[in-house]
Amino acid sequence: MAHQELTHPGVGKRSRSEFESNPTVAQAAPNGQSNGCSTNITGRFDADTDPSEDTSSEDDIGPALPSSAPKKKRRKLPYEKLYISALPSSPRYSKSLMHKDQLSFVTMTPLTDFLITSSIDGVVKFWKKVADGIEAVKEFKAHVGEIRSVSVSQDGRSYATAGLDKTVKVFDVITFDLLAIIQLEATPRSICYVHRRGASLPLLAVTEESGNSISIYDGRGENQKPLHVLSNIHRSTVTAMAYNNEFDCVLSADESGMVEYWRPGGAYEKPDNVWEYKSSTDLFAFKKAKSSPVSIIISPSSTQFATFSFPDRKIRVFDFALGKLYRTYDESIATITEMQQAGTSLQNLEDVEFGRRLAVEREIENPALQNKINVVFDESSNFILYGSILGVKVINTLTNRVVKVFGKDEPFRSLNLALYQGQPQKKGVVTVSMAASNNPLLQEAEERDPMLVTTGSGKVRFYIFTNETEISKSTRDVQNEKAKNLNPRHKAESKPIETGHAAIIHTTYGDIHIRLFPDAAPKAVENFVTHSRTGYYNSTKFHRVIKKFMIQCGDPLGDGTGGESIWGKEFEDEFSTLKHDKPYTVSMANAGPNTNGSQFFITTEKTPWLDNKHTIFGRAVQGLDVVHKIENTRTYKEKPEEDIKIINIDVL
Repeated sequence: MAHQELTHPGVGKRSRSEFESNPTVAQAAPNGQSNGCSTNITGRFDADTDPSEDTSSEDDIGPALPSSAPKKKRRKLPYEKLYISALPSSPRYSKSLMHKDQLSFVTMTPLTDFLITSSIDGVVKFWKKVADGIEAVKEFKAHVGEIRSVSVSQDGRSYATAGLDKTVKVFDVITFDLLAIIQLEATPRSICYVHRRGASLPLLAVTEESGNSISIYDGRGENQKPLHVLSNIHRSTVTAMAYNNEFDCVLSADESGMVEYWRPGGAYEKPDNVWEYKSSTDLFAFKKAKSSPVSIIISPSSTQFATFSFPDRKIRVFDFALGKLYRTYDESIATITEMQQAGTSLQNLEDVEFGRRLAVEREIENPALQNKINVVFDESSNFILYGSILGVKVINTLTNRVVKVFGKDEPFRSLNLALYQGQPQKKGVVTVSMAASNNPLLQEAEERDPMLVTTGSGKVRFYIFTNETEISKSTRDVQNEKAKNLNPRHKAESKPIETGHAAIIHTTYGDIHIRLFPDAAPKAVENFVTHSRTGYYNSTKFHRVIKKFMIQCGDPLGDGTGGESIWGKEFEDEFSTLKHDKPYTVSMANAGPNTNGSQFFITTEKTPWLDNKHTIFGRAVQGLDVVHKIENTRTYKEKPEEDIKIINIDVL
């Protein structure tokens, strides 16, 4: 596939060394191509002349030309082999794992070493990186419908998803728990954590599908209203955002191709530690190409950022502080086809195979897939990785050469990537020069367990590349799920289990919003959701209220003696890692072990003595003032003197 740099009139092409020391760089020649489908950013053309073909003679008047032009030195990245060895060594994937539906995003959390995967059916799975692989930790049915965007905080402790159901779900990565649900007024397009590592107040930026505003929320989800709404940064829908921790700066791009820098605080203006005038940058490259970035990634060094844009399908690498274009790689269908026909591609494919792969390339131009394509940097920031028609390319951006290709013979087209380059805990202070030596003790201390994770277009699996060399094709595809039948014409007719992840209890005192835990207590949630949707709880009373303890309801008789489950009999307890360690916990009322019916209660204080005695199936997250208003009502023998009723319950 072609890698082509972009020439800028009056600017010329710049090498990385120029950004570091600003030496004089020769003006690039346009459209110069080198071997291996990579256009040299400096337009290098070696003008070697054969001394035997010297045409000068003694009759020539004037200064004589040298017999041959001096050869230009090929750029070399110090310790390149060391950097490459920190990537997975196997070109084939060693294992693949499943979701029930097609994968959307894979995310590796920084510092905390969790892999988080999500699929188009709204499911989020947490996996912990362990020695020689990953272990499944927890699964959530986070959204009703597709997940549009995901983001992880700089410290790797917070993770958020935004879905077509107009909600944002906030997770604690360390405890792999769903912390909060933020209800939105509009369908979200993109989300991004925009606070520095270790900040006391996490901030989450959310953009709209059909608007130009950027809303800044409390990243903990404790406030349903945005802290700030920015409507003057962009004029069209914001498609992608990324946060640079070192510069404390957000980079955002919109559908019109405009790219903006802004600080997530104060006046929300461009920070002073970057370019002064946009006219001196190359940020108008997208506008000129009539394209828009669908993903933005900041390099680990914070000095560069990379984008993938449509419809021009180009990968661009910029210097962050200067906004100058450093590299451009062309992955358009026209360039792919041209290089295949000319025989200048990195790998020439058979015509039938090329046609098959080209059909997949056309499929990923579907807007539903565009936002799932990304680019990642390695930890040294010297290499970028991205999916292509030939596999996952690893490109040295200094030498401008493809140094490795993952999965070039695998039956999937990589879209979304995540890279882990972990080191052992016993790691000491080892310099790059020391690591490049042949000292076996140092090499042992620096052994890594790298892992590249990728989704595949239209695939229900995610694929893991490691250092494992002995790979068995018959066992590497793990059947950890029963996949859905992707052909709707052959879907089996079955009655779906009633479930939900949130509900609003409308009472005569106001609304109480609760989030549900179907993974921790599936039967209790199914029972509650079914009763709510059938109107079983309508007009029932809060029949038992104890101040500084709890409020209880769900009995159609109104005296605490009635109510039954949706199965017409008592059902068993479902104890999990959830505890009564905080107020507003929603639990099943019972008359002893395994005697759950329809009644439930909401605590108003910590009640640890109830752990492993009452099934927890939810927590109140909004309308807490309503809970306390009910708690503080006048009672006689724990029964409110005034009837406080549930009007109805909406399940979300």
